Amino acid sequence: MGNCFSNEAAGQSSVGGTAFSQSTTSNVAIDCFLLSRGYRGLYSQIELSFSASNLRDRDIFSKSDPMLVVYTKGKDGTLEELHRTEVVQNSLNPKWIHKLNITYQFEVVQTLVFFVYDVDTQYQNLGVKMLKLDEQQYLGEATCVLSEIVTQSDRSLILDLVYREESTSSSLPRLCGKLTVHAEECVSSKTTMEIILRCSDLEHKDLFSRIDPFLVISKFVESKGSIPVCKTEVIKNDSNPTWKPIFLNMQQVGSKDSPLIIECFNFNSNGKHELIGKVRKTLVELEKLSFSGEGDSLFLLPSAGHDYHNKALKSQLFVDKFSESVQQTFLDYLAGGYEMNFMVAVDFTASNGNPRLRDSLHFIDPSGRPNSYQQAIIEVGEVLQFYDSDKRFPAWGFGARPIDGPVSHCFNLNGSSHYCEVEGTQGILMAYTSALHNVSLAGPTLFGPVINNAALIASQSLANGARKYFVLLIITDGVVTDLQETKDALVKASDLPLSILIVGVGGADFKEMEVLDADKGERLESSTERVASRDIVQFVPFRDVQANTLLINGGVSMVQALLAEIPHQFLTYVRSRDVQPNSRSSYQTA
Repeated sequence: MGNCFSNEAAGQSSVGGTAFSQSTTSNVAIDCFLLSRGYRGLYSQIELSFSASNLRDRDIFSKSDPMLVVYTKGKDGTLEELHRTEVVQNSLNPKWIHKLNITYQFEVVQTLVFFVYDVDTQYQNLGVKMLKLDEQQYLGEATCVLSEIVTQSDRSLILDLVYREESTSSSLPRLCGKLTVHAEECVSSKTTMEIILRCSDLEHKDLFSRIDPFLVISKFVESKGSIPVCKTEVIKNDSNPTWKPIFLNMQQVGSKDSPLIIECFNFNSNGKHELIGKVRKTLVELEKLSFSGEGDSLFLLPSAGHDYHNKALKSQLFVDKFSESVQQTFLDYLAGGYEMNFMVAVDFTASNGNPRLRDSLHFIDPSGRPNSYQQAIIEVGEVLQFYDSDKRFPAWGFGARPIDGPVSHCFNLNGSSHYCEVEGTQGILMAYTSALHNVSLAGPTLFGPVINNAALIASQSLANGARKYFVLLIITDGVVTDLQETKDALVKASDLPLSILIVGVGGADFKEMEVLDADKGERLESSTERVASRDIVQFVPFRDVQANTLLINGGVSMVQALLAEIPHQFLTYVRSRDVQPNSRSSYQTA
């Protein structure tokens, strides 16, 4: 499922061609509202096929009869079975026909575990779902993360199958063949409808209050009711709104004949949005409305206790545009060699408190429980690390005084005066802990130098023709004091392959920070009145992350919901510059 962009360039910049809003009014309340109704973020449908080579031969008079079982592994280590292939008889190099359709989500680490079994002849007349695995001969296992497969240029990942002895945990696993996993993106993830919707004569219960309308489009599922798949931007004070284009892919809605619920809400910053009215239409019916130019009346359900029919309103929904096309997707660019490079900047200002004291935001708990800084690094880093081939991440600190030096607003977290990179997410965490012993917390809170440093790296990469996109995570406990300088840096950086995720930790009032996120206000403008070419900032207070960890279908936190913006911002960038995926290695469609 996906959200909707509010401008045409951005609107086509999503996983699978869907889109996400860049609204003119705060979307935080809308996002929480959608999460509470089952919204999961963007995804793309992937078809996985499997083959193996050089399997162990467990049969005496013939070769093994292998079957593959696929599991997904949760954060707590539990396995959930996803798929069983057919049994391939008498083969040590099977190519299984039965494929696995799986939902790819950029913002989630999706760990897959594969087990290969030799199915005994006496059981081969049973359906594979009926087989008891403990009665079959274990041949080996492998594991990977789904993002490791989709980032391969040929869309194939070769894994070592290992045989683990059950008798002792200390024995080393033995290699027992290879497993090849091949991914193809389903064509339904690429077929996209561009729709422009407008309403007329929207009614409000309170005649003296203004209407700030937005639309939520949901897929109707018999067993679950309506599930949100898309939203528009909020339009301020307009009873006859025309929203910017939305983009729905076929996979989101199922088919052109699948019923959709289009609800019009009056925005409320507290999240209690008032339903103005709704319509129920299929894509076929929306296309007919576009051709005819006619509108369709919104309706409201009858109040509880009343037995009359739905109340038709004078408010109408119009479809000003309906077009269908096939879009290049985020996965096409990954297959074409694009990488996502992770950067981190950590706030070391004195307002964080003495790191030696338990009430400090920088306190390192001896029990191993991560503080808010560590948790944000882990949540973002564990996702992005799989999209960076060398896993060497620039890491900085700001607002501190290194030993025998002046206050620095951008120092290398590893303590080096020559280079800023560290090895992997663990390298960031180690450098962070070490820095706490080697700097004195100071201030003030300045973002400009860190953003300029990240922009310099992105600019140099662009000049060298590298196919890289950078994501800077800034973790801070306070509001910036160089707000205009920060705006200037962000406006300049909006032309570069760079996105910035800001996480506010602690109990500070971060209201002023929301101006940096174009989802929560007007587009950024520099001191020279230059407007940002696109939205590159996402901001969230970490306390909201903790309070709103609405774990949807396996666990999507608010930080992960923000990460879901990254593919959209990436595609906004490449499409606005007409950068094409490498056609030689782009995803084929299943």
